[in-house]
Amino acid sequence: MQPLPWTNFAPPFSHGAYMNIPSMGEIIPRLAETHTVYALEFQGHGRTTDIDRPITYPNLADDVAAFMDAVDLGRADVLGYSMGGSAGVQLAIRHPEKVGRLAVISGASFSASGFQPEFLEMIPMMSPEMFVGSPMEEAYRELAADPEGFPALVEKLIALEHEPLEWRDEVEALDLPVLIVAGDSDVVTAEHSVEFFRLLGGGIMGDMGTPLPDVRLAILPASSHTSVINQPDLLMALIGPFLRDETPAGFM
Repeated sequence: MQPLPWTNFAPPFSHGAYMNIPSMGEIIPRLAETHTVYALEFQGHGRTTDIDRPITYPNLADDVAAFMDAVDLGRADVLGYSMGGSAGVQLAIRHPEKVGRLAVISGASFSASGFQPEFLEMIPMMSPEMFVGSPMEEAYRELAADPEGFPALVEKLIALEHEPLEWRDEVEALDLPVLIVAGDSDVVTAEHSVEFFRLLGGGIMGDMGTPLPDVRLAILPASSHTSVINQPDLLMALIGPFLRDETPAGFM
């Protein structure tokens, strides 16, 4: 079994934005029961200090690649949640030689048009003041080397929401096994998750003698963006077989 770099990006396995390793809940320790897990905290998150650089998905992907080089991890299975999932997609685009299998949890988007309309309407109104006194700020203060640095982090993460997100061609060119997991009430629409799945070759008719493509899609019922990561039993039932390359047997 290949080692797994797991980032804490809202939700890294790369974790999600505003998150850290503890806020990812039980999924990391559950994975660690059967895998070697590298839990990473992104720039400005958790115990990782901020630097004078924007937070962008290419920058985060390059950071993960640099970490893998530093620990002599040539190739690994990569899992990421939310922002961490998008960083995982960029890692596969920018450093394909480093990624064996890629699981993207609530972060499989190749275009901003795939976000829910309510989220797109909220982006222009986002401000650091909205996060004052929030659970995200409390979690930040518990671990950060600079407890007063939260507003600066928020400004960078708001700027990230304004970054261009048009990766269709790059995603379509990916050539590796991918697991896409999303909630049916996620920040990315279910239709966009299906489109992402089909871009990678998914959605063919099975039981016709043609091997299934190396891409899988799971839509969790009654699940919002933040509740997806709080279902470790269900996630493990999906992630475990994917990492083991197990495919359910039919009778045809």
